[in-house]
Amino acid sequence: QVQLIESGGGLVQAGDSLRLSCQMSGRTDTMRAMGWYRQYPGLERELVASISNMAPTFYLDSVKGRFAISRDNAYTLNLQMNNLKTEDTAVYYCAVNVAPRLRKANNYWGPGTQVTVSS
Repeated sequence: QVQLIESGGGLVQAGDSLRLSCQMSGRTDTMRAMGWYRQYPGLERELVASISNMAPTFYLDSVKGRFAISRDNAYTLNLQMNNLKTEDTAVYYCAVNVAPRLRKANNYWGPGTQVTVSS
C-alpha cells in the first residue's frame, strides 16, 4: 500500500510559478512509475508529466518547457510549474504505479490539489 498527499496548489496570476509536492508513504520502493495528472471539471484526468526507471520522462505537449517533474528523495515527488497559463487551472493529482508506466485504472492516487491561474 502507498499513501500520497499533494501540496503546493493555490491561486496565482498568469506568468507566475508554483511548485507542487507529493509526499509518499508506505511501500514506495515497489513503485516504478510516478507522475502528475490534472483534471478539468467534467473531463477525464490527463497525464501531465511522469517519470519511470523503465520508460522515458513524459510531458504533455502543452506543458513542455514550462513544467518539470523531479524527485527529492524516495518519498517526495515534485512538479515545478513555471509561466502558468489560465488553461493550467485544474485539480492536480499525484499518482504512482508498480507497473513501468502509469495506468489510470490501477494507479495509487492522492486526493488532489487545486491550481487556479487568473488572467
